[in-house]
Amino acid sequence: MTAAAGGAVAVANGGTAASQHDVRLAARTERMRPSAIREILKLTDRGDVLSLAGGLPAAELFPVDAVAEATQRALAANGVRALQYGPSAGLPELRAWVAERHALEDPDRVVVTSGSQQGLDLVGKILLDPGDRVALSAPAYMGALRAFDPYQPTYAPVAMDDEGLDPDALDAVLAEGASFLYAVPDFDNPSGRRAGLARREAILEVCAKHDVLVVEDAPYRELRFDDVEHPPLAALAPDRVVHLGSLSKTLAPGMRVAWMIVPDGLEEITEQAKQATDLHTGTFAQAVAYELVRDGALEARFPHLRTHYRDQRDRLTAALARHVGGRLTYEVPPGGMFLWGRFGDGVDANALLREAIDRGVAFVPGDAFYPGDGPPETVRLSFSLLDEAGFDEAARRLAAALDAYGA
Repeated sequence: MTAAAGGAVAVANGGTAASQHDVRLAARTERMRPSAIREILKLTDRGDVLSLAGGLPAAELFPVDAVAEATQRALAANGVRALQYGPSAGLPELRAWVAERHALEDPDRVVVTSGSQQGLDLVGKILLDPGDRVALSAPAYMGALRAFDPYQPTYAPVAMDDEGLDPDALDAVLAEGASFLYAVPDFDNPSGRRAGLARREAILEVCAKHDVLVVEDAPYRELRFDDVEHPPLAALAPDRVVHLGSLSKTLAPGMRVAWMIVPDGLEEITEQAKQATDLHTGTFAQAVAYELVRDGALEARFPHLRTHYRDQRDRLTAALARHVGGRLTYEVPPGGMFLWGRFGDGVDANALLREAIDRGVAFVPGDAFYPGDGPPETVRLSFSLLDEAGFDEAARRLAAALDAYGA
């Protein structure tokens, strides 16, 4: 296909130019853009490129043997059921597990989704009309922007401080109206910031003042590196928060098992939107996932996950200190998988990326995390994938790229 989105594209029929015809694309496709991270990851397919770009979980943490055993248990217990169509909202036992984990009295508020990315898409589908405003942090998770874009909203960026969303800035934004606030209070992607309890309460107070719903995305919630745990927004204001949870970062992303917890009154429309998308999340994956999380098995994984990613963070920061020094300033996150940093004034991270790729290292320029133009000197670095030697070499290559750039 060729031609601009939202117009006509030439589609080859039989492979000859003479048989091409024009297909009119929907106007909403003008808002569809490729993920900058996915495009950068294509470059890292080169064997000589060390990636600080993607936030993929560490493959060595995947419970391969446990998945094999859980698959056998799932098939032995209900093989035919696991291979058949299932309820649109998810397997009852998995929904009950989610409800119990979140202290919900009503499992009907839980909808199992095909990854939390589908949850974001369903939020856009049921809550957004063209032109509606979405309030979100600046910077914000790129995947949320790509999920909401086809529904043609406008974005209202909210300034952040070291605890995430600034309540005063949020108050000013919501005074002009919004369909909902999108928030990642636990180890925000890309900034890594975490909101304290008082900050969470302040955010919810501002949203209640302006009667605005909150969409809480919590994929990194369990990856904390200290003993500090704050309640999710959904626990503090269950009638005002749509909560998105996932097994992708704590179990395995390939299973595509996640969930939405919706306020009373949104259950039916959310399930209907899910039906129109894929009928239901794969019953087989759900059945295996349930075997993997039941009886506290998921929680038993958390200490190892937290130690691993904390050590990874420390390896990356040590390597940056050795090779890059003060040419990159960054925030040391208390959890998650990412460092958010800034190069010196005058550095364009997109231009620097070209130098970096030439020297065999990749990162994500920070402006990709803004709905409009973002600060060109910002950058997101992932500490999820490399080992200690890999981080050292990646930092050395980044320093060489900065040298070539003249920074």
